[in-house]
Amino acid sequence: MAVSYREMTIADYDDIFSLWSRTDGMGLTSTDSRGNIERYLNQNPGQSFVAIENNSITGTILCGHDGRRGYVHHLAVEKNHRNKRIANSLVDLALKKLLENGIVKCQVFVFADNVEGVSFWEHIGWKNRTDITLLSKLFGEDELDNELTSC
Repeated sequence: MAVSYREMTIADYDDIFSLWSRTDGMGLTSTDSRGNIERYLNQNPGQSFVAIENNSITGTILCGHDGRRGYVHHLAVEKNHRNKRIANSLVDLALKKLLENGIVKCQVFVFADNVEGVSFWEHIGWKNRTDITLLSKLFGEDELDNELTSC
């Protein structure tokens, strides 16, 4: 069956979170709660997408921008649906939407030990920045409620 693509909505949350949870190399924290993802989607309308095959979500891309740069947070494709160019199509959709919003530079967050993820991004032309260091801090109530294991 053919893969179709559509904008991600908060109604997809249970399915996308389940996919993210099953995806090697994906870092999830309390910042990926339903409420936070809903806020992100509302702040970045039309930027995030899902891939659907056989009436199931088989891929996701969570994307948005801050007015200057785009950001990709969660690109994931079910293991048994990989090598069908689903990830490439999701990236293309997200970048097209960023460009429509005047954004011409995008960053992606990949754990350094996620060899498969880094390889994918480099294969499609993204450059590994070694001249910067990403620093992160979890603050507010989340800091009190959760031990930070990844950002």
